[in-house]
Amino acid sequence: MLTNDQRHTLIQIANNARKWSYAPYSKYHVGAALLTSSGRIYEGINIENAAYPSSMCAERVAIFKAVSEGERDFEAIAIVTENGGSPCGACRQVLSEFSPDTIVIVANRQEHVLLETSLRDLLPYAFQPGDLAIPSTDDL
Repeated sequence: MLTNDQRHTLIQIANNARKWSYAPYSKYHVGAALLTSSGRIYEGINIENAAYPSSMCAERVAIFKAVSEGERDFEAIAIVTENGGSPCGACRQVLSEFSPDTIVIVANRQEHVLLETSLRDLLPYAFQPGDLAIPSTDDL
């Protein structure tokens, strides 16, 4: 269960991270703070690129940083944008790879929470690692 102090800390960290966002094209600065089950918090920012598909969302930056350091279980993620935009589908899918029960907090730059829900509710029927199971020839 996420405490009020943890929630507040995550939102503050995500909001502060926005200052490092690289968004020269959209001007839409996003910060994320990911709390892992070990208690560590990983920050992420969106990083745009002139070749738009090469850009990366703040949420995935935080997730990839955590995973690259051995973390695989996430408790909560806070995402802060100017207007409280929700995570994109790709970010939802990446989160579901590791922790489908992650709490997702969406806040605006004034740190007002606009949404707090589970990832399962944001991405019902997510494609999960178990969906890659190869059926036996008897199942065909």
